[in-house]
Amino acid sequence: MSTAKETIGIGMVGHAFMGAVHSHAWRSVHRFFTPPLIPRLAVLGGRDEVRAKAAAERFGWEDVETDWRALIARDDVDLVDICTPGDSHAEIAIAALEAGKHVLCEKPLANTLAEAEAMAEAAAKARANGVRSMVAFNYRRVPALAHARKLVASGALGEIRHVRTVYLQDWLSDAQAPMTWRLHKDKAGSGALGDLGAHIVDAAQFVTGDTITGVSALTNTFVKERPDGDGGTGQVTVDDTALFLGRFSGGAVASFEATRFALGRKNAMRLEVNGSKASLAFDFESMNELSFFDGGQPATEAGFRRILVTEPEHPYVGVWWPPGHLLGYEHTFTNEVADLLTAIGDGKDPEPSFEDGLRVQQVLDAVERSASDEARWTTVPGVTAKGSN
Repeated sequence: MSTAKETIGIGMVGHAFMGAVHSHAWRSVHRFFTPPLIPRLAVLGGRDEVRAKAAAERFGWEDVETDWRALIARDDVDLVDICTPGDSHAEIAIAALEAGKHVLCEKPLANTLAEAEAMAEAAAKARANGVRSMVAFNYRRVPALAHARKLVASGALGEIRHVRTVYLQDWLSDAQAPMTWRLHKDKAGSGALGDLGAHIVDAAQFVTGDTITGVSALTNTFVKERPDGDGGTGQVTVDDTALFLGRFSGGAVASFEATRFALGRKNAMRLEVNGSKASLAFDFESMNELSFFDGGQPATEAGFRRILVTEPEHPYVGVWWPPGHLLGYEHTFTNEVADLLTAIGDGKDPEPSFEDGLRVQQVLDAVERSASDEARWTTVPGVTAKGSN
């Protein structure tokens, strides 16, 4: 009896930072997990043929296309992986879905709320024909954060009261750091808000299982001009930092901060949840750990304890290394595509869906509206908060 599995042809658009980690994930997923579909790295898309061919050779792709439309049209492409700047997400994703191709799209889902709404609508129509889509919030696949979600869902923390989360980087702290596409609103949509804030909004909603219903926000741009690489300067048209308060549908209150100006913080994505029974805390710079405080312990013995999330019973860990052998950033993407391939093979909808991505975009949009209106409380469409006043 044959045990051969069906293959699925992957066409990836974009080959820079995200393209590299996605390529690694597609190459390695079936060597650790046992998904029902085996990915074939069919074609890599990039506008510059020379650079695209070099990336394809380096990352293990079979062929190259310089036009993403041609990539989507190929018969050997069953799934389109979008690793481009946000200004092209909507056009590529909608075209792929309408062509009957599954889609994996990097976060944030889109640059604008209108684009995200159109993408979610296209995903819903495609779903009726068995075409699947997922937005790539990879931090959901950090075993420690996935375990945190399980702890909250189990009731171990009791009633959730406070959520506080930050995403701190420092790569733009130097005012002479050059312009990049991430500093142009027409390319990136927003600055730290979309780049980093999208992650912590999704992580907070993922871990708590609740939805953010309203925000009060501030944004700021510290450095408004930067060297453009041609001897001149370019205008920074996005935020450098975003801070906002929020309320969850379950009644909890929350604080969020995203910045690329926190000297000494390289990738400090942190989340803390305080409940009526217990608290937990996570920091991506120690991504294999959770801190947990049991409020039922006597004061003489109480304190945060360290949970090393490397046991085979922890989410995703069982396919990797023995206990105590740590996972890294790249493993989150492999975990991600394993879940996607399993969902497609089983005929189920993967998570986070484009609708989940839209919910994050609704929060980001509310943050921008609040910040432009002197931090006025701004509701997020769809849900009313428990205990709001």
